[in-house]
Amino acid sequence: MKREDWPEPGDLVVCTVEQVVDFGAFVILDEYENKRGLIHISEVASGWIKYIRDHVREGQKIVCKVLNVDIHRNHIDLSFKDVNDHQRREKIQAWKADQKSWKWLQMAYEGRDEEVVKHVASTLSENYDSLYAALEDAVVNGIDVLYDAGLSEEDAQKVLKVSMENVKIPYVEITGFVDLKSIASDGVEQIKAALKKAARTKETDVSLDVRYVGAPRYRIHVTAPEYKLAELVLRTAAQTAIKHIEKTGGEGTFHRQA
Repeated sequence: MKREDWPEPGDLVVCTVEQVVDFGAFVILDEYENKRGLIHISEVASGWIKYIRDHVREGQKIVCKVLNVDIHRNHIDLSFKDVNDHQRREKIQAWKADQKSWKWLQMAYEGRDEEVVKHVASTLSENYDSLYAALEDAVVNGIDVLYDAGLSEEDAQKVLKVSMENVKIPYVEITGFVDLKSIASDGVEQIKAALKKAARTKETDVSLDVRYVGAPRYRIHVTAPEYKLAELVLRTAAQTAIKHIEKTGGEGTFHRQA
């Protein structure tokens, strides 16, 4: 679905080069309805340009940075040179993800007026940076986030279903170690109890695995949807084990795997 509003200065936009001329290139903004822009030759590449088509050519798919928007003149100034390779890759990936998300919504509302689908997509886009981000959040956090975004129960159920069927959540994996020592008469049992407590987590989307490496070291492996959450769970697990063993007169230390 193409947006009907205007981009903001500083936004990265996916464009298709429509026409290359001596003073620059005219492009179509692929994410926006009936929006075109100009890349002045000074914004095509750094330094002197001998042949502009060495840098951009008709039909090419590129990512540009929005420099200026003049709604009254229906004019958008863009820069091609201000976008680095990393930004370009991330923007193209996000754009492709949004295209897939729109197709998934169309599948969910097959046989319904497309205006209904557009209304649902617009509602979600008002609350998220992208349509895909909305579907991803629904998979991770459940239907309540769709209610919070303003969807009716019927629409929320449809969106959740199509999200669960199609969105694959990327997971991160991190590892740490705890060294646990106990001089108590039941030291072995206390260490087992400490590790059992460490292996518990209230996070439903997190996998937590605690294993013996070699006395006094134990491995804690965490799989989670995002790095910050994984790091929090790992450190919480380690501190839980250490606190338990210290209460029984033992000692413990945490080591984060590099």
